[in-house]
Amino acid sequence: MVPIALTIAGSDSGGGAGIQADLKAFSALRVYGASVVTALTAQNTRAVTMAEAASPAMIAAQIAAVFDDLDIRAVKLGMLGGAEAIETVARGLAGRTVPVVLDPVMVAKSGDRLLPSEALDALRAELLPIATLLTPNLPEAADLLDSDPARTEDEMIAQGHALREMGAEAVLMKGGHGTGEICVDLLISGAGITRLAAPRLATGNTHGTGCTLSAAIAAGLAHGMALSEAVGRAHRYLQGAIAAADGLRVGSGHGPVHHFHEVWHSG
Repeated sequence: MVPIALTIAGSDSGGGAGIQADLKAFSALRVYGASVVTALTAQNTRAVTMAEAASPAMIAAQIAAVFDDLDIRAVKLGMLGGAEAIETVARGLAGRTVPVVLDPVMVAKSGDRLLPSEALDALRAELLPIATLLTPNLPEAADLLDSDPARTEDEMIAQGHALREMGAEAVLMKGGHGTGEICVDLLISGAGITRLAAPRLATGNTHGTGCTLSAAIAAGLAHGMALSEAVGRAHRYLQGAIAAADGLRVGSGHGPVHHFHEVWHSG
């Protein structure tokens, strides 16, 4: 039986991030993807021009419908949009014994804010305690901790531990917003610290990297992988997707990564 993963996130009309990116990553990694749409966005590779939230009742109904029929093996949480949606999702997942990968989507690649600052308290209180893995980039970790972004690996580790103390079982501190030729992500869990390093690739086509990475991790968990194995495979998959991104030539702004770089072939 094919493993099933669920993404609970916003829709990206440009196809590079959000629900669309998650479903592409699930499919590329041989997982059947189900979805709960929390918001609609009008966006492309240049900007988000409009966003409209789904009602809490609709979000709750989607979650109930999916779990009532499908054998969900992992859940990925992305853009939730506001405190009401966060609280609705937390209630919908309460008591379910399924790994949860939480990508705290706050700002789009274009710079448009996707989570109001006032919703941060709800995110901290409702979702961090149910997160098997939290996957913040450096600005997101700083927002959650009300601090300055980490500048060194030691500071990343300290912030990862602080986020675990707030409830997350494990934290993947993503170094994509850092500097230097090598991009370093740090997995901080009860088992210790795992360092994942890769060359910082010179491309502007990185739309959807955070969504894609968290979805790829959820795909690994749906396959029954241990967390460290799922994170390692997802990290390698994303590096390949970024390396192949320029070949897609989608849009005139921040283009998407190539989710199907391992299965699409020329000719």
